[in-house]
Amino acid sequence: MSFDISHILKDWDADPDAKYIRKIIGIDGKEKIQIRVELGLLQMEADGRPDGKKPYGKESLLEHYISLLENYRKEYETEEGFKLDHHDCERLREESLQYYHRYISLFEIEDYRRVERDTARNLRVFDILRRYAENQDDSLSLEKYRPYVIMMNTRARALSMSGRKNYAEAIDILEEAIEEITNFYIDQEFGEDEIAQSQELEVLKATIKEIHDKWEG
Repeated sequence: MSFDISHILKDWDADPDAKYIRKIIGIDGKEKIQIRVELGLLQMEADGRPDGKKPYGKESLLEHYISLLENYRKEYETEEGFKLDHHDCERLREESLQYYHRYISLFEIEDYRRVERDTARNLRVFDILRRYAENQDDSLSLEKYRPYVIMMNTRARALSMSGRKNYAEAIDILEEAIEEITNFYIDQEFGEDEIAQSQELEVLKATIKEIHDKWEG
């Protein structure tokens, strides 16, 4: 068996309708995401952990740490004292980056259901770090990305609803996300000018207009 992928790249580049991201079915029968890059290609699992690994027999490190938390609660009948050290937090951040790369790719090919799943998953990591990280720097390390991930999660949900012609519901969740992100900025003591310059809020407002135009059209 040859490990040379040149023929895959040539066939891809020869297709005039090919995009730089696509779904394929792997030899295991499962969907994969492939991304054409300048010097080759990247491939991720469409479901489960993007690199296909199962740390500690779990779907992801997040699931592993949730399991540890549940066991701690059962043993001590409280979660007080449960902490994630810097190494734990670093591993969760690194894993979340894999999911980020995947949901960006999934959004490009309009697989909104999986985008919603992966962004919700990463927001759960943010919540766990904020609540259980031993070190305050680790606790807050991902918070600056929260508005962006909320935006991506909401856009995926709204565009999916819009595709089913549920325009009013789509606009409602976009407006709720705008309020949530605005409140986040206020809690972080952002000034009015800083909030007004938020790209996340700008994108959500543009998405509302886009859906309004479809609704009225």
